[in-house]
Order: sequence, then C-alpha cells, then structure tokens
Amino acid sequence: MTFRLETARLAMRAWREEDVEPFLAMGNDPRVMEFLGPATDRNAVEAATARQTALQRELGYCFWALERLDDGAFLGFCGLKPGPECTPLAGRTEIGWRLATHAWGLGFASEAAQASLDWGFRQLAVDAIWAMTSPGNFRSRGLMERIGMKRLADLDFDHPAMAEGDPLRRHIVFAARRPQY
Repeated sequence: MTFRLETARLAMRAWREEDVEPFLAMGNDPRVMEFLGPATDRNAVEAATARQTALQRELGYCFWALERLDDGAFLGFCGLKPGPECTPLAGRTEIGWRLATHAWGLGFASEAAQASLDWGFRQLAVDAIWAMTSPGNFRSRGLMERIGMKRLADLDFDHPAMAEGDPLRRHIVFAARRPQY
C-alpha cells in the first residue's frame, strides 16, 4: 500500500517521478533556498527523492511529497526522517518542510507540519520530534513555535555540511515533546 496522509486541504504522499520537475524548480528559486544553501541541480533532486523513497520503504516515513487536494498541485515536502549524523539531531526524529513560494502565506506549511507531528507521535515510539534551521529563517522558526516546538539553545551548532565562514553554517534546534493523547 502507498503511504498517504491527508489533512483538510493537503496530502502528504510517496514521491513520484513527476515530482522531480517542480521540486527542481523549487530548488532553484532563490527565495526558497535563501536559508538552505545553493540552488540544486537535477542530480541532487533525483538523489533526494531516491533517499526519501528509500526511507519510506525502510522506516514507513520520510519527508513526503506535499500536494494540494483540490487540484493535485505539487507544493513541496513535509514530514519526518532520522536526523542527520554529526548534528544534535542524530539518532532522533526530525521534522522538516520546504514549500514552493506560490504556496507561502496560505497556512499549508502549518497544516502539513502539524499533521506530520501528530502522525509521528501516534505512530513512532519517540519522546520528542526535533527540528533545526539557521537563525535568520524566521518563517521556519515561527512555524516551529506555532506547532508547539521549543527552542533548545544549548544545542545550537555549526552544521558540518556548511563550509567554514558560510553564513548558513550556524543552526538552532527546536523540539516538541510527546503530548498526552
């Protein structure tokens, strides 16, 4: 069975080949990539979707493709995955999202992130779900706070995937503790 998590307006689902083009376009939008790093190329996008597909197959979750229910438009991604090695999120469950600019300001990121967080706490045996971002990414920080995540300043770190001197190297950490359902 193919994974699908729906909200009132959105579906988070397994990746498809037709997601590559809009994902590539999103990865080449300077506004989308402002706090994420350089633009992406087709090879990087194909590798990223392959990694997420493998995670879905192995773990039952990943950063899922995000689409609007009413027209099936690709909006970006949102979901959960293991945190990256060599960061404070290693060995922990990370929540993440990235949306195309045409989907900004409509509440889609909050809706998808809350659904992912709820799914994670219902389906995974974890005490917390974690997130990270660069300090200047106020949109992501605001979303983390809206879904109940708290900043853990003692876990701030320099991301090893970013070069020394890169203004995006510094990262801050947030976590949401398991609620009592």
